Amino acid sequence: MAQSSLLIAMADNSLHSILHKKMIYRAIGLMSGSSLDGLDIAFVEFHEVSGKWTYDIIAATTYAYDENWSRQLSQAITLSGYEYQLLHTAFGHYCGDMVKRFIKEKGLEYKAQLIASHGHTTFHAPYLKMTSQLGDGAAIAASTGINVVSDLRAIDVALGGHGAPIVPIGERLLLQEHQLFLNLGGIANISCNIQNRHIGFDVCPANKVLNLLALHEGKAFDEGGKMASLGKRMPELLEVLNQLEYYGLPYPKSLANDFGTDVVYPLLRNSTHHTANALRTYIEHICIQVKNAVQKILESDGSTVNRILITGGGAHNTFLVQQLKNELDPAGIEVVLPSSDLIDFKEAVIMALIGVLRWREEYNVIASVTGATRDSIGGAVWIGQEA
Repeated sequence: MAQSSLLIAMADNSLHSILHKKMIYRAIGLMSGSSLDGLDIAFVEFHEVSGKWTYDIIAATTYAYDENWSRQLSQAITLSGYEYQLLHTAFGHYCGDMVKRFIKEKGLEYKAQLIASHGHTTFHAPYLKMTSQLGDGAAIAASTGINVVSDLRAIDVALGGHGAPIVPIGERLLLQEHQLFLNLGGIANISCNIQNRHIGFDVCPANKVLNLLALHEGKAFDEGGKMASLGKRMPELLEVLNQLEYYGLPYPKSLANDFGTDVVYPLLRNSTHHTANALRTYIEHICIQVKNAVQKILESDGSTVNRILITGGGAHNTFLVQQLKNELDPAGIEVVLPSSDLIDFKEAVIMALIGVLRWREEYNVIASVTGATRDSIGGAVWIGQEA
């Protein structure tokens, strides 16, 4: 009996070891946002045990775009089909070169198992089942000799989804201690994970418009919101902005970059008011739309949330963050800022995770967020490693 018990115990321990085996993945995530700040690169180590994920950001940096790349990316939608494809290839090789530079500078030779690249979004027409991101994954794989996952949004859009927001899968798996998330990038987007309900959508243009306004004063951006803090709110312009049709649409929904550049920005540019006043007014607009978005989410099922995690470049705009606090505090919602690495590289980190999930052939895009007909395993795989 004793021998039998020992054999059973050994078998149980062996089974436990198999079922609870720790999987480790080392991946690089690439993100190019609509604000055109630069290419974000993060090298992340992921640990998975029985479906529970943890992560460590080993190294991360942003390589700012020079004037040439900023111009090419911003004008991509005006190119002919042939010129666009040439840019798609060239940007892929550029991303590959930046990854090689990153690996060399951070001493990461032979450590990365996978690269997941979001690319740079240009055309986005989910109502026509189309989205396009520059940055050929094959070029990245050929340049680096590392396996690559790209075209992360394509299958979701083909399934009738918006392909956005795409990060909630990472929030669900990596940031379970939070329920409500706001990313202040070129476009502000919100998402939540409440009682196993996953909701997310683009709120409004954010840094892209603020940066365009700052250019009027010869600045790439309004550092800390200093100019905006000196401005005055313009009530009539604020009312026009708040009445734009997009804000009345139900979610799921998403924005193309040209909503900010071709619809919102001209309203501010054409005003006869000082730049500081336009900046102040637009920051108030962002805060109002964020508050409205939070209310829509919470009122949909009567949920209660008492804090919101804010990431993205806009989290460094102290005036914007303070105005958000003023707007959300009456609703009992605390604004939370995480570590600077997570503020700046959350999207790159989650792109890396999405690539790992694709490699594992697991769902990495959530249909309840995007509006697709089902969850999907998004991403095209390019084998850069020699057999």
